[in-house]
Amino acid sequence: MVVSAVMSAVSADFVLWRRRVTAHATACDSPKHGAYRINKSLFAQATRFYVSRVIDRYSRPEMSKIWSDERKFQIWLEIEVLACEAMAELCQIPKQDAAEIRIRARFSIPEILEIEKRTNHDVIAFLENVAESVGPASRWIHHGLTSSDILDTTLAVQLNESCQILLDDLQALRTAIADQARRFKMTPMIGRSHGVHAEPITFGLKLALMYDEFGRAIERLTQTRERIRVGKISGAVGTHAHIDPKIERAVCEKLGLKAATLSTQIVQRDRHAEFMTTLAVIASSIDRWATEFRHLQRTEVLEVEEFFGEGQKGSSAMPHKRNPITNERLSGLARVIRGNAVVALENIALWHERDISHSSAERIILPDSCILLDYMLAKLRDVVEKLQVYPERMAENLALTKGLYFSQSVLLALTRAGAERKSAYEAVQRAAMKTWRGEGTFAENAKQEPDIAAKLSPEEIDRLCSLDIHFKHVDATFKALGLD
Repeated sequence: MVVSAVMSAVSADFVLWRRRVTAHATACDSPKHGAYRINKSLFAQATRFYVSRVIDRYSRPEMSKIWSDERKFQIWLEIEVLACEAMAELCQIPKQDAAEIRIRARFSIPEILEIEKRTNHDVIAFLENVAESVGPASRWIHHGLTSSDILDTTLAVQLNESCQILLDDLQALRTAIADQARRFKMTPMIGRSHGVHAEPITFGLKLALMYDEFGRAIERLTQTRERIRVGKISGAVGTHAHIDPKIERAVCEKLGLKAATLSTQIVQRDRHAEFMTTLAVIASSIDRWATEFRHLQRTEVLEVEEFFGEGQKGSSAMPHKRNPITNERLSGLARVIRGNAVVALENIALWHERDISHSSAERIILPDSCILLDYMLAKLRDVVEKLQVYPERMAENLALTKGLYFSQSVLLALTRAGAERKSAYEAVQRAAMKTWRGEGTFAENAKQEPDIAAKLSPEEIDRLCSLDIHFKHVDATFKALGLD
């Protein structure tokens, strides 16, 4: 009873709100401009009722606008008008009617919503609403087309526009990484395998690796963009039975798309699955570096630290805390995009020429993933640009194991001097284990190990226990990456 009462109250409030929106939209509609206009604050509410997108907390305006209802209907309308104009060019419909459609056609989102409650079909609701603004010439709108001609071609436009934003994001991120890589090009730090000290690297090399990885992200997304930038205006099962292929090519060209060489009622979903898996790989690269920075911020390591602003708080209970919250957020959001990629893979298998089991899922996973990745790339760039780097702490951590990381240099020198590898390995390991137990530095213990001293002089051991050996190819690596 309580639930019913609450739901009734909510429904009543919603009806009142809907009437206010519709009334306001009617007042704002301008036949002079032939376009939908509505108060921004009301539109924000209307959008949430119609198409649920990722929460505002993880959204940026430019990408969100691409996936708004307003932008979607704008593209729908443009496709319908372009198709009519292409038919007129082929003398299939009167040119005067096509011109009238271009001038008069408009839409109203609140009215579309009302019609859809009756039709339970969003495209038909849209077409009925547009027809009201056009008059008799509207008989040519959607002539020979099917809903997926509009939906899939619109989706291609939105994905193409989203790709441009994401590519710009990636380029901006790489620029920030490159700046930091050059800055810390020769800053020594310990490299780790299995989380354990291995051999020295530089922090610049670590960032150069990051730069290279996101270069591959740009390559993948650029290639995938070409396969997703495909529209179709081919009719109910893709045979062009009622729509000339020339119309399809004309519409797609004006929208910046390629016409599908062949489609069924839809553009095949392997394209969208590839797009989503590409986004998932990029998100996983973000996760990889967010995880790296989180590890490097651990108190026991503290070689880098996420920026902590004045007035920022790390814990509601512990005033001393400075937590890597942005990097943790990025790792969490990457899981969402990876999960969405699985849904996209499952959307490939559809019944015959089409079913719509993919449609409901795509209304969520494609907008959300594009919006999330845009946000994540911007946030990672911010992390990189403001990263607090502590070279002194890196030097302290390098010194913790008293030169154990020079063990391979000594091993290789012994084999070059004629020692059998097994015995050389065991000799170096004996010296190393003394250092592990706290009995002096590795260089000191190596000099005292008979099997090592028999082949290498103290001066040679000192030369081998030098960072210079590990960094002699850094310049060449930076040059190969275009970072010199």
